[in-house]
Amino acid sequence: MNPVVLIAEELAPAAIEVLAHDFDVRHVDGTDRPALLSALAEADAVIVRSATQIDAEAVAAAPRLKVVARAGVGLDNVEVPAATARGVMVVNAPTSNIVSAAEQAVALLLAVARNTASASAALKAGEWKRSKYTGVEIQGKTVGVVGLGRIGVLFASRIAAFGTRLIAYDPYIQPARAAQLGVRLVGLEELLRESDFISIHLPKTPETVGLIGEKELAIVKPGVRIVNAARGGLVDEQALADAIAEGRVAGAGVDVYAKEPCTSSPLFAFDNVVATPHLGASTHEAQDKAGLAVAKSVKLALQGEFVPDAVNVQAGGVVAEDVRPLLPLAEKLGRAFTAVAGGVAASVTVEVRGEIANHDVSVLKLAATKGLFSSVVEEQVTYVNAPHLAAERGVEVTLTSQPESDQPSLVSVRGALPDGRTVSVSGTVVGAPGREVRKLTEVDGFDVEIGAEGILLFLRYVDRPGVVGTVGTLLGEAGINIAAMQVARREAGGETLMTLTVDQALGADLLTSAAESIGATAASAADLRDE
Repeated sequence: MNPVVLIAEELAPAAIEVLAHDFDVRHVDGTDRPALLSALAEADAVIVRSATQIDAEAVAAAPRLKVVARAGVGLDNVEVPAATARGVMVVNAPTSNIVSAAEQAVALLLAVARNTASASAALKAGEWKRSKYTGVEIQGKTVGVVGLGRIGVLFASRIAAFGTRLIAYDPYIQPARAAQLGVRLVGLEELLRESDFISIHLPKTPETVGLIGEKELAIVKPGVRIVNAARGGLVDEQALADAIAEGRVAGAGVDVYAKEPCTSSPLFAFDNVVATPHLGASTHEAQDKAGLAVAKSVKLALQGEFVPDAVNVQAGGVVAEDVRPLLPLAEKLGRAFTAVAGGVAASVTVEVRGEIANHDVSVLKLAATKGLFSSVVEEQVTYVNAPHLAAERGVEVTLTSQPESDQPSLVSVRGALPDGRTVSVSGTVVGAPGREVRKLTEVDGFDVEIGAEGILLFLRYVDRPGVVGTVGTLLGEAGINIAAMQVARREAGGETLMTLTVDQALGADLLTSAAESIGATAASAADLRDE
């Protein structure tokens, strides 16, 4: 049966098309709580917008749930900690509306500067009063940008085209980066005192709520115009209304409110306030982008792939194209390590060597950790819960990287076992993009070169004639076909490792028989088939 994707709110047809071929797509009204909880019982994934609440109760009602997707930027209606505790991935579409949001801020700033909304309303009411709605130009004015994230940068680049001077407050951006954008970084107080226009572009956090309040509005440049199209509550609405009433603030453009839906605010009393009902993402393009983005993320998640937009994955974020082919390799190495080790290690180090180490490779540690526990625990291991499984078992997983290597990319998983032994497996990726081949290059100190695919058997024994034939005969009699085999030894008559790729899994009895037939000192099997 195909995994079930539950769509709880309207989604773009193109997004549904992405899912329809591989999944059982079902629909429910997410605002109908009983219907939602009932439908979640069979859902592997649920896609929502802003009206559906996915809280601890909803997560508990979905025993098969693997991913919650919010077709938008915020996650106010998703209880992320509850999902994380269950190993459920939470994804959103953080870049889907950034252009629309930046354009909305520009539109509000222009509308406030030229009194567009009030002049339009007056004309439609039969009044022709041009002088009453005289505005100001923005050319040559100082525009203060509070927050230089993705939307803030887009806003700054667009408003710069009007011939403005740009200053910004953002404690998390380097001055050199701001300079590249043509923006001068200043403190918040300096921005408030110097700006003719101020536009807010911050996320809503405990630190940013009420950032612009009575105290801040008391020191603004007289006649300033303020725009907030980011998040409600960043600007104190009552304090802003008071500042407008007193004439310290000449106008405001507001798209977001502390409590939404909002149909009553002290700001609505002023003609020089342009108020819109949270339209930042309300464009056809943004809605389509959000739906497509989360549909692709859901597809990746249900296929066991890494999802860059997962908000509760420790190594979330953009993965370099050169790093991406190494993700399945690192996971397979984790699986092979656990098989060779015969259990869980006390500590594990993921080593990345070669040119690839010049990129951010932190996600490879996460992938290897996922592989380490895939055959150890009963529950499904995901990118979300893998670090928690390691922490619960007291396994410390660390990452090291070194650009110097004789190979462009080499990943090793090394670990210390509770009995003092050390185990290691290494691998690399070769081949052109789209035709990559993943190979094991080392297993517990033995040099090998065999595909990191399928079901692998590892047999350690003392080198002597006839061992290969004995193993081949035993597997043949059991109907097990050998797809590939390699024997590695340090010296003739010494310790030897036989690695075989077989077409089907061996039962524990057959593996034991194979080991006993050659007097193996160790035998293990690793399932490296793609999930």
